[in-house]
Amino acid sequence: INGDWENPYLTMSPEFEARIVAVFGELVQGGYIYRGLRPIHWCTECQTALAEAEIEYADKTSPSIYVRFPLRSDPKGIFPPNGKSWTVIWTTTPWTIPANLAVAVHPEFDYVIARHGEDLYLVAKGLLNEVASAVGWEQFEIVKTLKGAELEGMVFGHPLFDRNSPVVMADYVTLDAGTGVVHTAPGHGREDFMTGRKYGLDVLCPVDETGRFTGEAGPFAGLDIRRGDKAVISALAEAQRLLAEGTVQHSYPHCWRCHSPVIFRATVQWFMNVDHADLRRRALEAIQKVKWYPPESINRITSMVANRPDWCLSRQRAWGVGIPVFYCRSCGAEIITPETVQHICRLVEQETADVWYARDASELVPPGFKCPNCGAAEFTKEEDILDVWFDSGSTCRAVLEGRPELRFPADLYLEGHDQHRGWFNSSLMIAMATKGEPPYRAVITNGFTVDERGRKMSKSLGNVIHPLRLIERYGADVLRLAAASFNYFEDIRLGDEALTRVADVYRRIRNTFRFLLGNLYDFDPARDRVPYDQLLEIDRWALHRLQELIAQVTEAYEAYEFHPVYYQLNQFCAVDMSAFYLDVLKDRLYTSPATSLLRRSAQTVFYEIANVLARIAAPVLVHTAEEVWQHLRKMDPSLAESVHLSDFPVPNPEYRDDELAARWKNLLELRDAVNKALEQAKNEGRISQPLEAMVRLSVPKPLFEAVSPYKDSLASIFIVSKAELEMSTNGTDVEIAVEPASGEKCARCWLVLETVGCSAEHPKLCHRCVEALKG
Repeated sequence: INGDWENPYLTMSPEFEARIVAVFGELVQGGYIYRGLRPIHWCTECQTALAEAEIEYADKTSPSIYVRFPLRSDPKGIFPPNGKSWTVIWTTTPWTIPANLAVAVHPEFDYVIARHGEDLYLVAKGLLNEVASAVGWEQFEIVKTLKGAELEGMVFGHPLFDRNSPVVMADYVTLDAGTGVVHTAPGHGREDFMTGRKYGLDVLCPVDETGRFTGEAGPFAGLDIRRGDKAVISALAEAQRLLAEGTVQHSYPHCWRCHSPVIFRATVQWFMNVDHADLRRRALEAIQKVKWYPPESINRITSMVANRPDWCLSRQRAWGVGIPVFYCRSCGAEIITPETVQHICRLVEQETADVWYARDASELVPPGFKCPNCGAAEFTKEEDILDVWFDSGSTCRAVLEGRPELRFPADLYLEGHDQHRGWFNSSLMIAMATKGEPPYRAVITNGFTVDERGRKMSKSLGNVIHPLRLIERYGADVLRLAAASFNYFEDIRLGDEALTRVADVYRRIRNTFRFLLGNLYDFDPARDRVPYDQLLEIDRWALHRLQELIAQVTEAYEAYEFHPVYYQLNQFCAVDMSAFYLDVLKDRLYTSPATSLLRRSAQTVFYEIANVLARIAAPVLVHTAEEVWQHLRKMDPSLAESVHLSDFPVPNPEYRDDELAARWKNLLELRDAVNKALEQAKNEGRISQPLEAMVRLSVPKPLFEAVSPYKDSLASIFIVSKAELEMSTNGTDVEIAVEPASGEKCARCWLVLETVGCSAEHPKLCHRCVEALKG
């Protein structure tokens, strides 16, 4: 990994911390920051507020209860006069019942009043059967059907306390589960809070920071809400308000640090208003201008930004970057001005963010500073710290603007897909609010590494795979190649099976390099290179394929997709090179005179392939490519000192020849058919190996005309001793006959030829090999 290891950016550096304070000050001046009472995620174990990015979801078993609320006021006379009248709610958080202040219905849904015995119940028509089944109503009768909007003004009574729970309208009510009548506690839910504000309801939150009921919860005061669940259920049963009780397993928010279930709790916090100055709309528009990899990840970030609530910035923790706000002891005003922010930034740069905790408020305000509201000079300071996601989101300012060699925006952000609601999101909101443009030009989202069974790696499962162990066993480049072999946009299943498979591919690539370099031991590019127009046609075909490889790999790299690179490298080395080109050229390399055109033509292309292949593979196979490059530098000292300092190859138009490639496509298809025939002949015992065979081909006229110019080369292309070609006169099929070649086996080239023994001086050699020895 290349990096400026001697000069990393650290969020704990005084300069970085000061920039965080400065960014917060800019947001205040821009009108984005406010302090208010709102329900937020709260961890009762850590005793702090949490933002969306600090929430992880896990399955949880919760109580499931159906509760009936008695009718108190029916001004429109909707319920029939005879019988007791109720509505029914369903909840998985019984501990929030003491905070209930209303019940919500959807104005456009159909609701029914159903009679069960002497009682009348109001529920959504679409959920009546589910409710009846859950609470055990074997018989019921629909008395009335009406729209939810008609219920506005109706009032029910709290199931436990002597207070009202009016019916309110809410579009978020669904028919997915429950009763269609939603228990509403403005102090314990975002949507509940917004509905409560619309209807002027109090924000009742009878739960303290430790998760215990306060005195506002009446008889439940002092109970932990986890045990409070049981106490509330018992009280409901005793009051004959509990219709049914059970459990449900569902995905539930947990704290990212302690992994405990969190609650919604209304508290006074500092927030960033994500709708101020059209910030949300501008952020959504900016998302469209960024390149997202994979492309579909744009949908996730768009959804996150479109649906995110105001950003809760304050945390109740003992250490971090303090929220730079003072409070006037005299008038209670919240004070944060450009003057105070600049002064705190200077102090933080000098003494780190610890200065906020080490000094009294009187030592943190500028000398002679007075309250802008009342003129007093005594202050207290904010005790909460900034969300760590505010720290990370400020990197786009602290890093990019804090270093002269960098610029805003960043070319690329890359992280796991969980960061659509984390770093990608926080960076976007801060940048759009303070700079008016997104902090990145492109964003890469990767999946996570899991075990072979798709399970998250953890010590408890014993399935953690340590990279160093893999490097010791397979080598660093095999591990890098394995990483490249996966579509990292998705979760990666890593294990010995996958690594063994990749190790085999690596060996094929490495063996290709070894073969190329091994046949260049006497090649000097400056002296022995053959001009393109003098190269043998099969060598020009190899150069054409190399240009295709360059184009394919470049396209994949530019799209940040490495698994196509892995595939193309394997295809080129294993199929195009090892299984065909290099195999065919062995005869020419080993039997031709050392300085002949036949050999120098092959070496010219070998050198070009090794040079280009090393540069193509370098981003993945960093060590292997460098090893190859240093061998090439011995042949050509003018090459860059390192492959990693060389230019990435670009396709050479001179080496592209589509017509030649089309002709060789016919030959390769014919070769595949011949190989199958040779394998069959070998299995049947007619030949011991292909090199001893003679092949006769009868092909249709179009193919004959395409292949006949290569008639004299077919034996070498098929790697047999002799090949004959004729045009078929009776069909369109290719007919292939295989038989043992006539003659003797040459001791030098191993071909079976009738010319073996033509020289008294070399009685075991064929004519071609005798001539080669003469030089």
